[in-house]
Amino acid sequence: MTILYALVARGNTVLAEYTFTSGNFPTITRVLLGKIPDADGKMSYVYDQYVFHYVVERHMTFLCMADESFKRRVPFAFLDEIKNRWFATYADKGANAIAFAMNEEFGGVIQTQLEFYNGPQADQFATVHKKLDDVKNVMVQNIEMVLERGEKLELLVDKSEQLQLDSFRFQKSSKKLRQAMFWKKVKIYLLITFVVLVILYIFLAVICGAAFEKCGNDDDK
Repeated sequence: MTILYALVARGNTVLAEYTFTSGNFPTITRVLLGKIPDADGKMSYVYDQYVFHYVVERHMTFLCMADESFKRRVPFAFLDEIKNRWFATYADKGANAIAFAMNEEFGGVIQTQLEFYNGPQADQFATVHKKLDDVKNVMVQNIEMVLERGEKLELLVDKSEQLQLDSFRFQKSSKKLRQAMFWKKVKIYLLITFVVLVILYIFLAVICGAAFEKCGNDDDK
C-alpha cells in the first residue's frame, strides 16, 4: 500500500511534483489534468490497479497516485496536508507561476510528506485528523469515463523501484521497533535495579536502623 506520485498544478500547468519510482504516469497525469473541473471539489479515478485522487481548491489541483488497495483516507489526508502547506507557503502565487516554478522548493515538501504518509503511523494519523465521512462521500469513477477514445494508455510503473520503497519502509519500521524494544529493556533493567536497591535498603534498615546508627563503629558511641 503506497502513494507513489504527487503533484500540485494550476489547470494543465504542473508547478511541483515528486515520485519515488519511474513510469509513464506523469504523461497520463497531464491528460487527466485536462479533464479535472476547475471548481472546488475532490474525486478519485481508478486506473488499472492504481487510483488517482485529487483535491481542487482556489483553482489549484493537488493530486496523487496510489495503489488501489490503499485506504482512501490516507491519500486524502496527504493531499489536505500538501494543500495546507502550499497555501501557507505561497498563498495565491501559484495563479501566475510558470511550469515547475516551485518544484525545487516544494518538491522536497512533497517528498517529506510522501515518506510520512507511506509510513506505518499514517493510517492512525489520518483517522484522527480527517473525518471519515468526508472520504466516504468522495465519488470514485473509472478513468475511462472521462478519457476519450485513444487517450487511455497502459499505465507503467517500475516495480523494482516500488519494491525498493517497500523495503525502505520495512527497514524504517523495523528500526523503530528495535529502538522501542531496546528502551523497553532499559526501563525494565532500571526498574529491577531500583527494586533491588529498595529491598537492600529495607534489609539493612531492619538490621542497622533507618539511619544505620546500629551499625556504626564502637568509637562513635
